[in-house]
Amino acid sequence: MDESRFTYSGPAELLPAVARALEKVVDPEVALNIVDVGLVYGVAIADGRMDVRITMTSAACPVTDVIVDDVENALDDAMPPDLKIHVEVVWEPPWTSERMSGRARAFMGW
Repeated sequence: MDESRFTYSGPAELLPAVARALEKVVDPEVALNIVDVGLVYGVAIADGRMDVRITMTSAACPVTDVIVDDVENALDDAMPPDLKIHVEVVWEPPWTSERMSGRARAFMGW
């Protein structure tokens, strides 16, 4: 896993579990995990709270709610129970295909 695919600030020991949890979340429209697609912009953990910034490939994405729920559930399962998880969908900077991993590009034939 390339953990540099998104920004992270927080306890170093939680980063591997965060990355694994996010890699379990699949964008159903492209059948790839959201880290490889480049939808995860950043994760910050401080003061008992985790803030996760994600985006979608388009503002018209019909599965936004599904992905947000899946992110919340995957992180809730992987993180300490007292950590409050907040997922925010952001549109800046806009998603571009350059955010995709090499694996995702190969899968999509790009």
